[in-house]
Amino acid sequence: MLVAVGSANPVKADAARQAFTEVWPTSAADVDAVEVRSGVSPQPMNDLECIEGARNRAILAREALDADYGVGIEGGLVHVGGLWFNGGWVVVVDREFREGIGSTFRVPVPDQVMRRIEHGAELADAFDAALGVTDTKYGVGHFGHLTNGVVTRTHGYVDAVAAALARFAHPTLFR
Repeated sequence: MLVAVGSANPVKADAARQAFTEVWPTSAADVDAVEVRSGVSPQPMNDLECIEGARNRAILAREALDADYGVGIEGGLVHVGGLWFNGGWVVVVDREFREGIGSTFRVPVPDQVMRRIEHGAELADAFDAALGVTDTKYGVGHFGHLTNGVVTRTHGYVDAVAAALARFAHPTLFR
């Protein structure tokens, strides 16, 4: 089966590859990444915007590679109870336009990082500046830094892709 991931970020492609392999261990998944536009702001600031970006990426990636599945992964921020949290959403679409949706867990965003975001920075760049690191976007991510590596960006996205695949792994339950 051909799986198209709507991002050139290797973390996202690796997460999709791992999730498809874990959900369907007896099926061979050929996962290819393709850069597509999310159609949302560079730093999504709510869940609906993240889902829209993930959906756009999934549809465009599937179409670009004529794949069996398209995977869109979009990270963003959400304001809950006076605090900002980082999380991500995944949308998986198939050739019949069926859609599965999953999300990552959420971690709080430190105030000093939010101040940089409020001045126009994206989360990864703001976090790199606050910590003095350079690997947030393509490495362990905000998740990994704040959990001391317990949950990396890849790990968080693997879980979210697997959650989105529930709709396809159990089609009789999702009509």
